[in-house]
Amino acid sequence: MDFTYKAQFRMCGDVFNDGFSNGLTLTDGSSVRELQLLSSGAECDLYMTSRGDRISCWHVTQPNGAVACHTEFQNAGSEPVTLEMLASFALMGVRGDRIHRLTSFWSAEGRLLSQDLTDLDMEPSWSRHGVRVEKFGQVGSMPVRKWFPFLAVENTRTGEFLGVQLYCASSWQMEVICRDDPLEICGGLADYDFGHWRKTLMPGERFRTPQAMIATGHSLEEVCDRLVKAQQPHIAPVDRDMPVIFNEYCTTWGNPTLENLERIARRLEGSGVRYLVIDAGWYKVPGKDWSATIGDWQPSAELFPHGIGEAVKLIRAHGMIPGLWFEMENVAKQADAFTQTAHLLKRDGFPLTVGNRRFWDMTDPWVQDYLGRRVIGLLRDQGFGYVKIDYNENIGVGCDGAESLGEGLRQRVAASQEFFRAMAREMPELVIENCSSGGHRLEPSMMELVSQASFSDAHECLSIPLIAANLHRAIRPEQSQIWAVLHGSDTMDRIHYLLAAACLGRMCLSGDIFDLNDAQWEEVRKGIAFYDQAKDIIRDGYTRRIVCTAHSYNRPQGWQGVMRTLGDRALVVAHTFAGGANPPLEELTAGYAVEQKFGSDLEGDFQACALLLRRDHDAG
Repeated sequence: MDFTYKAQFRMCGDVFNDGFSNGLTLTDGSSVRELQLLSSGAECDLYMTSRGDRISCWHVTQPNGAVACHTEFQNAGSEPVTLEMLASFALMGVRGDRIHRLTSFWSAEGRLLSQDLTDLDMEPSWSRHGVRVEKFGQVGSMPVRKWFPFLAVENTRTGEFLGVQLYCASSWQMEVICRDDPLEICGGLADYDFGHWRKTLMPGERFRTPQAMIATGHSLEEVCDRLVKAQQPHIAPVDRDMPVIFNEYCTTWGNPTLENLERIARRLEGSGVRYLVIDAGWYKVPGKDWSATIGDWQPSAELFPHGIGEAVKLIRAHGMIPGLWFEMENVAKQADAFTQTAHLLKRDGFPLTVGNRRFWDMTDPWVQDYLGRRVIGLLRDQGFGYVKIDYNENIGVGCDGAESLGEGLRQRVAASQEFFRAMAREMPELVIENCSSGGHRLEPSMMELVSQASFSDAHECLSIPLIAANLHRAIRPEQSQIWAVLHGSDTMDRIHYLLAAACLGRMCLSGDIFDLNDAQWEEVRKGIAFYDQAKDIIRDGYTRRIVCTAHSYNRPQGWQGVMRTLGDRALVVAHTFAGGANPPLEELTAGYAVEQKFGSDLEGDFQACALLLRRDHDAG
């Protein structure tokens, strides 16, 4: 798909664009219309404003053909300048008539929303006057809430696609703009209208935007694969072979006693599970709810009378790496940290309080030292090898401490990300998991800091395979931790349903595994063995097809089939939902021979199977 690059920004004092666009978009103000192109190169276009500022628009082609974009603004004048919008990317000449986005709410991540531009009233007017704008994004510190920072434009006449993914963990926006054919699309940090962002640069100062990645192709799957493979995650050495995780949250529900951990560890020994993660509640205070005491991070003397190091030794004695849960950026109402208002975020001078949560100011050296001791120090000194970092509330539009609420937010989120980097520097072998009420932080700049991420909080829902498949369009499957919560009451069909879904990413077990009978546990071990054989396809393959007839996450009907290929091999994972028995899998498996199978024959509702295939060169 053809397009050209452009600079998009706005400075305070600019004349707004006309065409009834003021209030819809801050693009194409007077400074953009007066912009002078100084040079154009294969990787960077350099512009100069009428007051002499320099704007560098970078577009660097990556090894897989995707293009990494960012913009840098330099105040080259003698007076301060205040930006109200600076796009990471702006593309002109995009010919398309359909857009694809990924929606997201809690426990309902990744649904594909495809819309014709005519249905959005995005046709040019009869006189080409009046700007049409489809502007969307997210405000706050949960970057994947309502929308993923993703957009694909399709030209249905030519079969061409253009996709964009933003690397931004704070407020962000994307815009599709139509004044005439073709379209302009741009995006980056949420602007002053959308996310209360202003940034003042003194003479000589520079500001660099978050990165955006752009890819083109002839199918949505091809574009998404290029965008996802352009992500460069920091995966700890011990995690590179994609071992299985056990997280005890859906086993103890916030009560990880030493006795519970010992029962779990005994059951898991020799199963192929590498990590046993102690989730929330390990710091609980007698008489208080575990969710109301986060922030102090003192191991519970009630749960661990001889110190939490005893649990670490127990887990390692059973051949596994111990993990620990934190929600380090927030504090809760019953914690002593809740009263440390000098070090907590404020808005309009008041402590920023959401429900029973407040937020550390992650730019504060006192906070960095505190968390360095209470989080990194505890992990290092007690011998943990895995950490799950959760995040369960939202700062919203921003906070005090900068020239705008949105800039205050951006700085604090950037400081949080720097703490992730500090953990990796201090403990190079540490496996870091990204979680935010499940999937609220599944965006590339966060995913590049970690080994893996919680795919969702839909721990025991029928929607698990739907969410797991849809996330192939947004994050690397090798990082997508999919839960299989097991109970003694589970039928074999239920066990197959869960473990087959876990083969769409990283397998994570939980639940009452010590209640499983021998036959159930043997089937779980078969599922783990099958996953081990499929890991290279999960990690390095290409998700060629996602065929799904279900529309509802809560009440799915029909069936779903996912095909991921690698060379001559393929992995197919299929699920039936209500009324979906005996799905037509022949199309997905045509030309391949089945080498291994795990699961059922799909002859009933809510069944599943996973198939390892090899191309049949003699077929036909």
